[in-house]
Amino acid sequence: MDDTWFYIKLGLEHVLDLGAYDHILFLTALAIPFTFKEWKKVVLLATVFTIAHCASLLLSVYDVFRVDVGLIEFLIPVTIILTVFFNKFSINDGLTSLGLYLHILVTAFFGLIHGFGFSNYFNMLMAGEEQKLMPLFGFALGIEFSQVFIILMVLLIAYIVQDVFRVDNTRFVRMASILVAIITIPMLITAFPW
Repeated sequence: MDDTWFYIKLGLEHVLDLGAYDHILFLTALAIPFTFKEWKKVVLLATVFTIAHCASLLLSVYDVFRVDVGLIEFLIPVTIILTVFFNKFSINDGLTSLGLYLHILVTAFFGLIHGFGFSNYFNMLMAGEEQKLMPLFGFALGIEFSQVFIILMVLLIAYIVQDVFRVDNTRFVRMASILVAIITIPMLITAFPW
C-alpha cells in the first residue's frame, strides 16, 4: 500500500504543481463553459482525460510508443489554446450531444498528449519495476482526485462570478478563456520547437 500511496501522491502533485501549471490551465479551460448544474459532464471529461493520460503513460512504460519530448512540450500549450477556442463555439452553439461527443474525443486526444509529456519522468520511476499496473493505477487515482478538485474550484469561481456578481455566462466564458489564453501564450512561445 505504501507504493500505491506514493503514486497517488505523485498523481496529485503532478496536477497541482504550480511550477508546472499547464495541467491546471488545461482543466480550467476545459471547465470554463460549464456550470454547477453540468458538473457531471465536466467530471466525465476529466475522467476521459485521466484515462487517455494514463494510456499514453502505459504505452510509453511498456515501450509500445514514444513521442519526441520537444514536440510534446509544444503541443501541450497548443491543447490549452485549442480548448479555449472550443469554448467560443460552446457558448455560441451550446454543447449539444454531438458537441459533447466531439468534446470527449478531443479531450481524450489531448489527454494522450499530456500523458506523453510526463512519460519520461514516469519511465525513470518505473525503471526496474516488475509490477507497473498498480503504480499506474495509483497515479491515475491521484490525477483524478486532483482534477476533480480543480474542476470544482473553477465551477465554484464561475458560480460566484455569475450568480453573486451577476456576470452573464457568455461574458464569463469569454473573459475567463481570454485570461487562460494570455497565460498560455508565453508557454507556447517558450516551447516552440523550431
